[in-house]
Amino acid sequence: QVQLAESGGGLAQAGGSLRLSCAASGGTFSRYDMGWFRQAPGKEREFVAQIARSDSSTHYADSVKGRFTISRDNAKNTVYLQMNSLKPGDTAVYYCAARLEYSIRYNYWGQGTQVTVSS
Repeated sequence: QVQLAESGGGLAQAGGSLRLSCAASGGTFSRYDMGWFRQAPGKEREFVAQIARSDSSTHYADSVKGRFTISRDNAKNTVYLQMNSLKPGDTAVYYCAARLEYSIRYNYWGQGTQVTVSS
């Protein structure tokens, strides 16, 4: 129903910043909750941030709170993850995900984009 395409990953130094984008197509973007997840090699996928479909309320993992900001632009069908004060521990593949309004789980996923933070 919806396809997601992440972009903006790359290399950054500790303390630097990156901005990830996720473009959605094939659905009504404003009706999806959107989230960012990440997975480091050998580790379980973990939740990073979420932004609601209705009022754009946000929720963050404790590990990124105060450093990362999730936002959405419904006119552009795009969700963003602004990552500041990056740490080597932020190194992971970052995935964009969409959740239908009636679902408690995320239904659609992007292919992922690599973020590498050097010390």
